[in-house]
Amino acid sequence: MIPLKMKELMQHALPDSVWQNRLIKEGPFRFMEFSPLDVDRLQRLGIRVDRLGPRLVACMWDEDNPLEIGGFLVVDNLAMGQPSMGGTRMLPDITPDIIHNLARGMTLKNAAADLPFGGGKSGIVRPDDMTSTDRRAIITGFGRLLRRYRKIYIPGPDVGTNDADMKIFAIENGLNNVVSKPADMGGNRIDELGGAANGVVVAFKTLVGHLPRLGQLPQFRHLDVPKSENQSILIQGFGAVGAHVARIFHEYDPDTPPIIKGISDATGFLLNPDGLPWQQLFEIWKQFGEVAQRYFHDTLLHGPETVTNNTIYANSADHLLMESAFCLIPASPVSNYLDVDPSSGPSMTVDRMGQWQMIVEGANTYSPNPAKKAERRRMERHVYRDKGVLIATDYLVNSGGVIYAAHERMIPTPDELLVPGNILGNTEEIEDWLHRNQDAFAELAELRRKAAVKKLETVIRNNMEELIDGLCRDADSLPCEIAEKISVRRIASMEKAKTAGDVMEDAPTIGVDKQITDAAELLVKAPVSIVNVVSEKGKLIGIVTNWDITSAMASHLPMDAPLTRVMTADVIFAEPDTPILDCVRILENHEISAMPIVDNDKVVGVISGDILAKRTLFRLLQTMD
Repeated sequence: MIPLKMKELMQHALPDSVWQNRLIKEGPFRFMEFSPLDVDRLQRLGIRVDRLGPRLVACMWDEDNPLEIGGFLVVDNLAMGQPSMGGTRMLPDITPDIIHNLARGMTLKNAAADLPFGGGKSGIVRPDDMTSTDRRAIITGFGRLLRRYRKIYIPGPDVGTNDADMKIFAIENGLNNVVSKPADMGGNRIDELGGAANGVVVAFKTLVGHLPRLGQLPQFRHLDVPKSENQSILIQGFGAVGAHVARIFHEYDPDTPPIIKGISDATGFLLNPDGLPWQQLFEIWKQFGEVAQRYFHDTLLHGPETVTNNTIYANSADHLLMESAFCLIPASPVSNYLDVDPSSGPSMTVDRMGQWQMIVEGANTYSPNPAKKAERRRMERHVYRDKGVLIATDYLVNSGGVIYAAHERMIPTPDELLVPGNILGNTEEIEDWLHRNQDAFAELAELRRKAAVKKLETVIRNNMEELIDGLCRDADSLPCEIAEKISVRRIASMEKAKTAGDVMEDAPTIGVDKQITDAAELLVKAPVSIVNVVSEKGKLIGIVTNWDITSAMASHLPMDAPLTRVMTADVIFAEPDTPILDCVRILENHEISAMPIVDNDKVVGVISGDILAKRTLFRLLQTMD
């Protein structure tokens, strides 16, 4: 049955006719799919179609499962490459617009990381009363639902899921169709290694070196960059990202690391101007998941020895952002950490924030929602332009995790290690396969890790340098605007490089000896508005369109008349290597809706305005020179 929360949401947003017309059935599985042409229907789901996407929105569920397994998938676009890549979130309040926001973040993040993958995201609607037994069944069931989209989407872990869940996905769908798998599957151990945190640290160190260049801007005229050992850090969210940030800072520079002055989590915050015992806190986090209150209770209040340091604890975690430091690192699952307007529910308002010189965003903060983007610009005008605080936008910074994950696909599992298809879904047999090949998988995991580290350090340094360059070049721009330009420029470059052969669909063809009625029947079934007329040897000699059939009927031409009576012999066409942008121009200049793609006089495909809209970033292409 469809999960109740999904049913209520979708019935409220979509008329009954949409349900009847859009429902796809595959055994017990149900899918409802929307493309970029479904502007109004997507808007009812809270998703606004823009020049970047989304490419596909899918609602899916298992009709027969009593656990009400279901959720959403958004493939935002495939400009950087196919498939898309992004995590699977599992929370009770998952909605299509939330998943779209996250998918757009992945579009920009993958582009910023210069990865050959589009942006996507999926979400499982978690039952309120889920047990540990139910959890495995739900993950398994959702993995089976995702199988339909293996060619265009690869999942990884996100809030509510982990590497062990990705192992279940891999058991269902194959090793190359999941990322962030455990090491015994050749995975990159993202949770253990702290991939996103590594990116934050690289970004911080790069920005420190380039920060003096901002001195030419009026808001940074009093800029003073302290020495490394005097650089204090506040980490909002001492979790999967924040805890590893503290660890990696000290691994990068063990002699003169920055001072971890304050940390927060769901239980409160800890602050010590002389530096917190990050190693002890890291071990507490690994063991218990929560740190602040436990450290206060077990160490400051009831420790085996009297603690005589300056550490303070407060149970209001958000108040950490009232403290001053050289750099704030937001790393909690709270996108709205700062705002001017308290009504938006930020962690802190800008009038109460501490004094910082940098914010390096480890948390995901981006949203394509116009209202949210306006809030972000408003915040940056106060924080960056008025207060002189540099902000490094999330997807330029925290792409370390996706870089690690991407290398599980960029360095694919060798054929000899691929799980045989006949045992997919059989946990016991796959575990035996992994055990027999454990040494080879360990070598593969290390190969992927080294390649990912090299890529991460290069691309994030470049991103930070481009950010500073852009801010220095355009004093009126905000960091969020420069960051988006960096990613969109890469997306546009990749999209512009596509050709007709990359996006064309199969072309309906008909022999020249056929009649008008034959062409009419073919057009009814064809996904495009033209049928290609070919000779006995397959050479293109004309086309017949919907308009040609309509014109023939209006002229009372017999429907059994030969095609030559209505076909257009002077055909406008393109070749497979014709750039997409040129295809757009050809269609517009000749005021036609579709045209054949021809190679050596043979029809190899067809392209149309609808195909371009569905399979390319059509609106972005239209803005290019």
